[in-house]
Parts: sequence; structure tokens; C-alpha cells
Amino acid sequence: MTTSRLRRLWKNEYFQTAIMIVLIVVVVFGFWFGLRFALNTNYPMLAVASGSMCLVQPNQCDGWSHPFARTLHTGDLIIIQGVNASDIHPGPYPVGDILVFHKSPGSEELIVHRAIGETTVDGQIVFITQGDANNAPGPPPGGLVPASLVVGKVILRIPWIGHLALFMRDQSGVYLILALIIIIIAVEVVISIAGSKETETKKDEIVDKTPET
Repeated sequence: MTTSRLRRLWKNEYFQTAIMIVLIVVVVFGFWFGLRFALNTNYPMLAVASGSMCLVQPNQCDGWSHPFARTLHTGDLIIIQGVNASDIHPGPYPVGDILVFHKSPGSEELIVHRAIGETTVDGQIVFITQGDANNAPGPPPGGLVPASLVVGKVILRIPWIGHLALFMRDQSGVYLILALIIIIIAVEVVISIAGSKETETKKDEIVDKTPET
């Protein structure tokens, strides 16, 4: 392909839109995998889906009324860092680290609870976990979580942002987000084409008005 063809292709609005979409996808995936590497966990960001860690009134655990209260609300976005078992510090609220762990071996379900104690079972470290809003340790039974099931500890929470992730878990929410993306891209293409046609029209008008010598 010659240089002139490459230049014409680069100036094409459809080509520019396609490049923009590819760059957005690359940046998003690059950020995600980079975050996984930097924080040493496969789950660097999660949305809080329940109120088991919420210490305000149950009907106020959505985070809208007390967004900066010292607790985890439904809809919070939490940042998680993978750590060694020896670097986890258990203790009662608010001292103990908040852990994210698999509910059971082989399960993809994740739970966010505080490590309130530590013990050893068959030579392995096991954490006793409990939701701040719960009256007793658990789940799993007794709140006993082997260190091998822990994916990391919470190092930061961001109010509200997790609501978007929770909304997208619903199928209708995914369809809506995809529809919005398609609409945005379509509008971008239409604007680009309209702008190109307007430029060409102005050029034609200038040519028509140019006096012959």
C-alpha cells in the first residue's frame, strides 16, 4: 500500500472511529490486567453486593445517605490487594483487616467479611471471619476461612461507583449499556460524515465562485 493510500485511509472518518474503538478496548483491558499484576490478585476491584458489612440502619446501606460512614455499603467499589497470610491482621471492628475470599473450595462466589481472629487447623492458617453487621461469625460454618481461599484484603473503598457494576450484572443492564455504546458510536459517525459533507460543500462553493482568468 502506497503512502498516498495510507494517508487517504487515515483521513477516512470510519477508519478513525474504528481506531478509536480499538484504542478504548486496549486501554480498558490493559488497565485491568495491569491492575491485577500491580495488586497481586485476580480480583483487584469488586462491587459490594450485600449489607453484611454495613453498620448503619438497614434501609440506609445503599450508600446514598451515609456515603463516608466508616463501613461498607451496598454499591461501594472496593480495591483489593493480594497479600500473604502472615500480612493479614485479624481483630474486632474496626481493627481487623477486611478480607475477600471464596465461599468454599472451587466456588466462584466471593464474600467480603472482616478477619476477627486467627487459628491453625492441620498446620494451616485459618481466619475467623464475620460481617460487621452480623451477630456471629460465618459463613462458612463458624466463619472459618482457610488462608488458601483468601484472594486479598480491602485497601480502599469508593462510594457509589459499584452501583454501576451491580446494575450491569443484570441482563437488562448489560443490554442498556451496549445500546448506549452503539448510540454513541453511531452519533459520532453521523457527525463525522455530516462534517465531511459540509466541508466538501464549502470547497465546491469556493471553486464555483472563483473567477475564471
